[in-house]
Amino acid sequence: MNNKIHILNINVLSISMDSLLTELDEGVLFTLNVDHLVKLQKDKPFYNAYAAATHVVVDSQILFLLMSLTEHTPVEKISGSDLLPAYYYHHRNNENIKIFLLGSRNGIAQKAMDRINEKVGRNIVVAAYSPSLGFDTKDEECREIIQRIKKSEANVLVVGVGPSKQEQWIIKYKDALPEIRLFMALGAAIDIEAGVVKRAPRWVSTMALEWAYRLYQEPKRLRRRYLIEDMAFFWLALKQKLGIYRNPWR
Repeated sequence: MNNKIHILNINVLSISMDSLLTELDEGVLFTLNVDHLVKLQKDKPFYNAYAAATHVVVDSQILFLLMSLTEHTPVEKISGSDLLPAYYYHHRNNENIKIFLLGSRNGIAQKAMDRINEKVGRNIVVAAYSPSLGFDTKDEECREIIQRIKKSEANVLVVGVGPSKQEQWIIKYKDALPEIRLFMALGAAIDIEAGVVKRAPRWVSTMALEWAYRLYQEPKRLRRRYLIEDMAFFWLALKQKLGIYRNPWR
């Protein structure tokens, strides 16, 4: 893989989308944003999951722009909602790629599967499952999910069940899924593919205002995260710039 850049307590890849698609064959991929970086300062299991990932890319225009002000400029911002369609179009004629979608609410993953397969022109997504609320604490459901994935004969697993939960679930259960070559935690990408969440216009993302667009769409769920909790990131970034930031887990 390409060069890595250190941001707070995580290393991210400095890589273009084209290069990533060419090189991404196996491993565990997470997409880093401002909210994740704040959580990584106080959530040790989340930090441990990130530390176990093989590929971490920048999924935030704010983060990308702030990093560009330093001597460490990432090649490109790569969001989960951009990566998923880029990935399945890149492999549309590769019969060896078989994707399982795990995430979202009841029936939405299935809808995303149907829409993706229609766009690609073949059944590149072989199965989908929307788990119950709090499924990650239910051993029986997790065992059922493992069996569903095995029966599907998928070799790529895309998980979108929310930050921290999706990353920790992948790391906890990846060894139980030796058939899966590539694990990707892609957040709201499944919802977007299903058409239940509208993606921000390109100019909104370019202006680093996608957070405001999502806040407008889901104010109750995202208000505290974006307007209160994530504000800590700017102080953390300043501490790194001044050379006084310390990883809380080392």
